[in-house]
Amino acid sequence: MDLDPDACYRAVKGRDRRFDGMFYTAVRTTGIYCRPSCPAITPQRRNVVFYRTAAGAQGAGFRACRRCLPDATPGSPEWDVAADVASRAMRLVCDGLVEREGVEGLARAVGYSTRQLNRVVTREYGAGPLALARSRRAQTARVLIETTDLTFTDIAFAAGFASVRQFNDTVREVYAASPTRLRAGAGSPQPTGASGTIRTRIAVREPFAADDLLRFLAMHVVGGIEATGPDWYERSLRLPHGPGVVRLELGDRPAGQVSCTFTLTDARDLAPAMERTRRLLDADCDPMSVDAALAEDPVLATLMAGRPGLRVPGQLDGVELAVQTVLGQQVSLASARGTAGRLVEEYGDPLGLDGDHAVTRLFPTAARLAALDAEDPKVLRMPRSRARALVGLAAALDAGTVRLDRSTDRTETREALLALPGIGPWTADYVSMRALGDPDAFLPTDIGVRNAAARLGIEDVVSRSEGWRPWRSYALMRLWSVVLGGMQPPGTSTRLSDDEGGIG
Repeated sequence: MDLDPDACYRAVKGRDRRFDGMFYTAVRTTGIYCRPSCPAITPQRRNVVFYRTAAGAQGAGFRACRRCLPDATPGSPEWDVAADVASRAMRLVCDGLVEREGVEGLARAVGYSTRQLNRVVTREYGAGPLALARSRRAQTARVLIETTDLTFTDIAFAAGFASVRQFNDTVREVYAASPTRLRAGAGSPQPTGASGTIRTRIAVREPFAADDLLRFLAMHVVGGIEATGPDWYERSLRLPHGPGVVRLELGDRPAGQVSCTFTLTDARDLAPAMERTRRLLDADCDPMSVDAALAEDPVLATLMAGRPGLRVPGQLDGVELAVQTVLGQQVSLASARGTAGRLVEEYGDPLGLDGDHAVTRLFPTAARLAALDAEDPKVLRMPRSRARALVGLAAALDAGTVRLDRSTDRTETREALLALPGIGPWTADYVSMRALGDPDAFLPTDIGVRNAAARLGIEDVVSRSEGWRPWRSYALMRLWSVVLGGMQPPGTSTRLSDDEGGIG
């Protein structure tokens, strides 16, 4: 989408936080770029130019404002809404793919040539994949400099830089300050704690319904790989260079932030761990725009009173989410969790990380599950039809015929899922919503949706949902809240078909 300069300037004059991360304001007279809500004196209209990304502003020679910290904002929600090639590439850049496989690997992941990808991404974001990756490294480095007491050498490699010299040069160029100066201006950073442990923060847009998110995650906790408490959530991660653990503090938190602690085998995995955690939190959502659009429906408007900023929980591992969705077919949520926990115990890998963690294992890999015998009732201990669906899905994920890393088109991924035996629309759409971040997925056959529609007096929920586009995933969360009584797990659920599911 092209930026409307006049609309952008009105947002800057109003210091509207809703637009933070959606565009950046560069001031020609000072050589600085800011977030729209920067508290500094508003520059004259003739002196500003707007960029969709921080990398675009940096590429034009502007440096980041030290006052408003424009790189400490959530990402643009447009990336999830559009899901086009440039948007998918941006997600993979944030996941650290360029650092691991280069621009060539990024191009292969989205199915384009390197030249085509550079042209498409530059046209959309004002900077190529390499510049976007460089900007992301600088942003990660600044967060670590200001929020941890890690050495600069550790920060350089954790942020994805190839050398300390490259780290120093980039930080000075982007922020017009040395790493030492940035840290001195940030006050006292948090101690890192045990070796391999990094405490930092993730920016989220307010309002942010953290309590509802925590309750939803607690409903779906699988023993061994996840754990929750009164105000925290912890889970294991399978990362490119080894296992990790993330713990989120969702209780008493600073506005606009979620504190998190990462325990990593390799510091190079910090960027992908943070990006995947952002997906889990739905951190890039624009809640005010979503709520305002859904509130045009008078029935949904009543559901939003006192509960603004409801998020669609994402997932850190697409394979895990898809497998658990298949396990949830035709059974209660408690039964599905029990079966998933048994898979983790029997086929998952030990965590093998130092530290005191509430989680102990990693979810089984797609290759491990694909090798299981679906015809042996002693192996998976579930109905044979579901066992075949699970093993077939795992084989497709292992072979790459189905990819859930957000590198492929959502429609193509959905069609690939539906082509698998035992996978129907409910499963495919639920996976699209949580694993692929589709904001417009809807599950009309879901038992929770139908019960909520009946309670709310909605006779034809399919037709009614057309007015909720492109935010039907968020409407779905509102409907589920009706029947879950504050997101508490139901006892059992009923299915009408092998694929049909209930309440997440």
